[in-house]
Amino acid sequence: MHRRPIRGRLFGALFLPLLLTLAACGGTTGTSASAAAGSTGGTGGTGGAGDVTVTHARGTAKVPASPKKVVVFDVGVLATLDELGVRVSGVPVVENLPDGLAEYATDAYPKVGSLFEPDYEKVNALEPDLIVVAGRSSAAYPKLAEIAPTVDLTVDNAHFLTSLRQRAEALGTIFGKQAEVARRLDAIDASVTRVKAAAGDRTGLVVLTTGGKISAYGPGSRFGLVHDALGVKPAAGGLSTDVHGNAVSAEFIAKADPDLLYVVDRDSAIGQDGAAAKQVLDNELVNGTKAAKNGKIVYLDSFTWYVAPTALSSVEAMIKAVGDSLS
Repeated sequence: MHRRPIRGRLFGALFLPLLLTLAACGGTTGTSASAAAGSTGGTGGTGGAGDVTVTHARGTAKVPASPKKVVVFDVGVLATLDELGVRVSGVPVVENLPDGLAEYATDAYPKVGSLFEPDYEKVNALEPDLIVVAGRSSAAYPKLAEIAPTVDLTVDNAHFLTSLRQRAEALGTIFGKQAEVARRLDAIDASVTRVKAAAGDRTGLVVLTTGGKISAYGPGSRFGLVHDALGVKPAAGGLSTDVHGNAVSAEFIAKADPDLLYVVDRDSAIGQDGAAAKQVLDNELVNGTKAAKNGKIVYLDSFTWYVAPTALSSVEAMIKAVGDSLS
């Protein structure tokens, strides 16, 4: 099946019903180094010639080079592999995928559980050469590593771009796509430099709306790229780096009075009915901020920022969105 790369597309809302369990979401790193995943003695089939050693969130792992059967438990990794032209053999159950990834919801790809609850028997039956977890699925790493060589490509939000480069380079090494990955990463770095230079002294606040409620995020958080790498100054200090951010009100936003207000609509991201972000924020307090008065309330693409923020195309789109907001 010929698959079109998804790089550069703007994705619409997607969703996985399993994301309703937001508490398990996040982008934190693994906690300790583990033995090379290639030594787990799983039942995987034969991959490409030889092995390669890569660094991942739990240390280093020896895995087959150019593996033939790959099971992926992360939407961001799946998107990146699609962009690189790498075919996978098993994916989690997903629904309402954007056009560029819609084929992975079809019967053409065996389903191996969900991001949070892998079906270990189905994974084992596929006899994979490599299993990839990250973010929401990282907790399943130990059990999956008993089946086949497994890598955890969770990106560290506190050092987002550095960690992203390491994880993307690991994929490039495994699948022989080093040159393409390097080109994409170098272009990302160049874009970051341009956007940071344009940020100047402008302040920003990133909020997420869900179920009529608002959470705010600052440096080092899942949306910290805006501040940490792209140079938009935080409009409010002391915000938690927890995956859920800080519960805030319209009064908080008014007091912070950001030059730019970036908004992620979680309800849209997970396909859940609820008050739309624009409705939640349409009040006198928010409308009195500099961001509102200057037309700088920026509604961010929910797939890009919430569902698959570590896909190479997502990072490219995130940087562009912030850069466009500064013009």
